[in-house]
Amino acid sequence: MRVLITGANRGLGLRITEACLQEGHLVFAGVRKVEPDALGELEQLQTKYGELLVIVPLDVGSEASVASAVDLVGKEFGALDVIVNNAGVLEEMNTPLEELDLELCRRSLDINVLGPIRVVKHFLPLVKKGENQSIINISSDAASLTNAYAGNYPYGISKAALNMFSAKLDKDLKNLGIRVLSVHPGWLKTDMGGEKAPLDPMVGAKGIVELMNLEGEKEHAVYVDYTGKRMEY
Repeated sequence: MRVLITGANRGLGLRITEACLQEGHLVFAGVRKVEPDALGELEQLQTKYGELLVIVPLDVGSEASVASAVDLVGKEFGALDVIVNNAGVLEEMNTPLEELDLELCRRSLDINVLGPIRVVKHFLPLVKKGENQSIINISSDAASLTNAYAGNYPYGISKAALNMFSAKLDKDLKNLGIRVLSVHPGWLKTDMGGEKAPLDPMVGAKGIVELMNLEGEKEHAVYVDYTGKRMEY
């Protein structure tokens, strides 16, 4: 499969990239900065997997950047099978409501919600030309209204909005056979998840790759965890 992954140079995005490469998928690794010090392990993966890994400059906060990335992928490869909207930010996690920096809240909404919308808006024509297509938006258990917890306002609100985008997109694309999932990857030991997290990020990454590998499933829950289990909105 031909897979686009945003925020592919670190954390979960890096591990999803690695898991896809291990299975022989062609990966377009979207990164905001392509300087060597920003690429990290991606350079090692490119050395190991060669032409299976294409590093693509892609800033989900910039529509012009996303449009340029589409031109690069489209001209060289013509179609895309999977989008993994992984790029995201975690702002003001432990900040009381009275002290929230609303500009950081605005940034959370821009990157975590409008970022995936920008990516799908521009890459959807390539996905429509693909095979066994899916769009996977990386969500969180923090997005659940049913199980809402105190604090963490920008992240929880932005991921709940991302879930709504996924649900609406699923309705739009169902007749085309394009699967849309909003996936909670588990509490992962990454820079975002912290050292107390119980799961190695490769566990969540491999679960997500299994979800993109599904074939022929027409009816599905949109909001799921990395094992495919339905989550409560």
